[in-house]
Amino acid sequence: MHIPDGYLSPQTCGAMYVVATPFWVTAARRVRRTVKNRHVPMLAIMAAYCFLVMMFNVPIPDGTTAHAVGAVLVAVLLGPWAAVIAVSVALATQALFFGDGGVLTFGANCVNMAIVMPFVGYGVYLLLTRRMSLTTPRRAVAAGLGGYIGLNVAALCAATEFGLQPDLFHRADGTPLYAPFHLAQSIPAMLLAHGLVAGPVEFVLTAGVIAYLQRANVSLLQINPDNLRGERVGAPSPDDTEDGKVSSWRWGVIALAVMAVLTPLGLLAPGGAFGEDAPADLDLHEYHLSAVPSGLRHYAGFWHNALFNGYDFRHDAHPTVGYLVSAAVGMAVIASAVFVVLGLIRATQRRHSGRTSPSRALV
Repeated sequence: MHIPDGYLSPQTCGAMYVVATPFWVTAARRVRRTVKNRHVPMLAIMAAYCFLVMMFNVPIPDGTTAHAVGAVLVAVLLGPWAAVIAVSVALATQALFFGDGGVLTFGANCVNMAIVMPFVGYGVYLLLTRRMSLTTPRRAVAAGLGGYIGLNVAALCAATEFGLQPDLFHRADGTPLYAPFHLAQSIPAMLLAHGLVAGPVEFVLTAGVIAYLQRANVSLLQINPDNLRGERVGAPSPDDTEDGKVSSWRWGVIALAVMAVLTPLGLLAPGGAFGEDAPADLDLHEYHLSAVPSGLRHYAGFWHNALFNGYDFRHDAHPTVGYLVSAAVGMAVIASAVFVVLGLIRATQRRHSGRTSPSRALV
């Protein structure tokens, strides 16, 4: 679902940045109120989780691949505005450091995966959990359904962005300038991949994490105040203490380390994702083309400074090592970026208000 540069027209890319910008600005404002200082490590962990889970490519019956995103899980734990920040940071890191997704198309990728997915999935989750106990198994199922639906709506948005390109941007003879996929091709391909394979994976991961936290660390589910509506909260659990919080972050880091070690499993899936081919790998015959669309050829590789392009640094000589190093570097960059972003948000808040009471200091 990572749209590379060249597949969308500059006009489309610009429009997607315009759509995304108000959400980024609002997310910065909302996160100040919803994510407190002590919860910043949790946001960093969840952003790194999204990065890692997107490295696990799963095979699709038509020979392509897809992946989960994790955006709805972040929304359930920290709220949808925090998910906007977390997934946007993960996508920026992927684009800049690993060449996964474009820089020009970064706004579109964020609209799909960092905005549409968490808000749609979270809306489904809230709708299904009205007056529901915090620890009921049905809440985990609701979160999983939110993840599944959110992912597929995001995939539909990406398919629509692809499919509109040849109709809106083409030569006088009808030859497409950018993505050559029409809606009749892009929508079935994206919904097949995400509806039948990536969506169920998203469901299992989201529901599984929530179910685990319900048994092992329910205090993490209490961070998001929406999860407490109608819930009677009793005395603080051991996990509500400072030692418990440190333990929670420690276990989160351990879980990420295990995921990082397992990321090479994502290399086992053959083929690439629909719409992410390099121009040279595009099947021209399938799309009745005699040459790569001129706009696609011109803008592809717009950002060519990725340090680990394709999650590798040895020209595929040792892809497993490349994946492991990329996972480690990605986690470090994302965690640092989250702290920097939230620090900038806090500094902006202080400059704007002129003062910040220690008792009310948020991120």
